[in-house]
Amino acid sequence: MIKRAEAQAEPPWGAPLPEQMAWVLESITDVDDMKCLLKDVMTEKEIYETSARLEAARLLASGARYTDIIDATQLSSRTVARVSDWLVNGSGGYGVAIKLLQSHGVDV
Repeated sequence: MIKRAEAQAEPPWGAPLPEQMAWVLESITDVDDMKCLLKDVMTEKEIYETSARLEAARLLASGARYTDIIDATQLSSRTVARVSDWLVNGSGGYGVAIKLLQSHGVDV
């Protein structure tokens, strides 16, 4: 179940700058444009960390073991546990992302 309505009411959503960022991200339809924006607004480490968390969520959804996820992503066990919790109890963003990956042919 996606809890997007709850996520919209929680900080930082509702504040002008985070809302503006969400609108921009939602509006970009070209992968190369998205890569350019992410490179400009995030460090390489932040891009990798965020990408690794998404991969951890995908692997968790597929039933992978924590040890395999840690090996594949180089994330800490604590971070994998947090992603696991957010996958189940979060705002539904990981679920949306996993469905998008599936729609692009990525196995989950």
